[in-house]
Amino acid sequence: MYQYFTENGDNFQDALDKVRSSYGEKAQITAQRTVARGGFLGFFQREEIEVSGYIKHDTGPTAADRARLEEEKQKILALANAKAKAQVQAEEKKDDSMKAVLEEFKALRVKLDELPERMSPAEASAKLADHPTIVRLTALLEDNEFSPPYVRMVLERVKKEFTLDQLEDDELVDPRVLTWIAEGLQIHQEHKGTGPRVFILVGPTGVGKTTTIAKLAAVYGLGFGGQLRQKVSLITIDNYRIGAKMQIESYGEIMGIPVTCIESYDALRQRIELDSDKDMILIDTIGKSPKDFVKLAEMRRLLEGSGRSSEVHLAVSATTKTRDIREIFQQFEPFGYQSVVLTKLDETSVVGNLLSLLWEKQKPVSFLTDGQSVPQDIHRASKEKLLKPLVGFSPEHLKKALKE
Repeated sequence: MYQYFTENGDNFQDALDKVRSSYGEKAQITAQRTVARGGFLGFFQREEIEVSGYIKHDTGPTAADRARLEEEKQKILALANAKAKAQVQAEEKKDDSMKAVLEEFKALRVKLDELPERMSPAEASAKLADHPTIVRLTALLEDNEFSPPYVRMVLERVKKEFTLDQLEDDELVDPRVLTWIAEGLQIHQEHKGTGPRVFILVGPTGVGKTTTIAKLAAVYGLGFGGQLRQKVSLITIDNYRIGAKMQIESYGEIMGIPVTCIESYDALRQRIELDSDKDMILIDTIGKSPKDFVKLAEMRRLLEGSGRSSEVHLAVSATTKTRDIREIFQQFEPFGYQSVVLTKLDETSVVGNLLSLLWEKQKPVSFLTDGQSVPQDIHRASKEKLLKPLVGFSPEHLKKALKE
């Protein structure tokens, strides 16, 4: 008759001692193996030594003994199978958990590597350059004919101040870009000093200086557009064009404003002194090519007769090419012009080139004209009027930008 047994110990000797204690010296060890005990989901387990064997009894086993032995054998086998199955399941679950952790770590690593601060400047710039919002803004600014330096300035600011998530929100990005454009514009502020205010309008041929002077005479001399009515006189130094001279004289006669034609520094100085009782003196000048340096220098010396307190405003047509406007700004710089008067805005559909150059030169704008009618088609400059012609931006975004 045989009796089978299984015992566990921290090591083989410990397991053997338990067998001898429980079954005596007759116990025969037939097998040993290392098994894992305890822990949770395969973690924190410890190894033990499991030994199994049998005891042979001298008396022959009865049927009941054999049945009982078979039952014990089946229990042992079932327990061994259950333990083996549980161990396999624990290992599989452990492997699945490790795989999930590894996949999550890989995904997190990819996201971290995609952060701009983890990239090199070149990599970050290249990634942002391909962003749909950057591509859209580039096309939008170029459609409005903003200069390349201006476009680069805006896009660099967009890349610097917006996160990738924020770039997905047009309702956030577009008003902010319009706000930056508005911030780059300067509006001329009038200052009243002692004596008459002397307003000189210079600029190249064909920008509408004479018509603009007539409009200004109506604004200040007739109180058009809510302006307080003032005593105004008109001076023209354009004696070479008979038509222009007759035009300004006709305007003056209609508005009841005196017009004087002068040809020299002394004559201008004397006229300014004679008009010292006036509130405002408007001076129309001869249109000169920015390439005619000699004529420009002669006109500048003549205008010095108006005194140091005189204001010089540069008239520029909105229809002029960007390169030509930049040259006009540069060549009229010796006149010390304080602001720019933008004319013929009704004859162009884009103003980005004008806004770009005003930003580059840091020049304020005083007046805008958008037609030939006197005095209706002249307006005091405002950021709203300068931004309104921009195409591709919604009116709601413009309103939001102007409120900020």
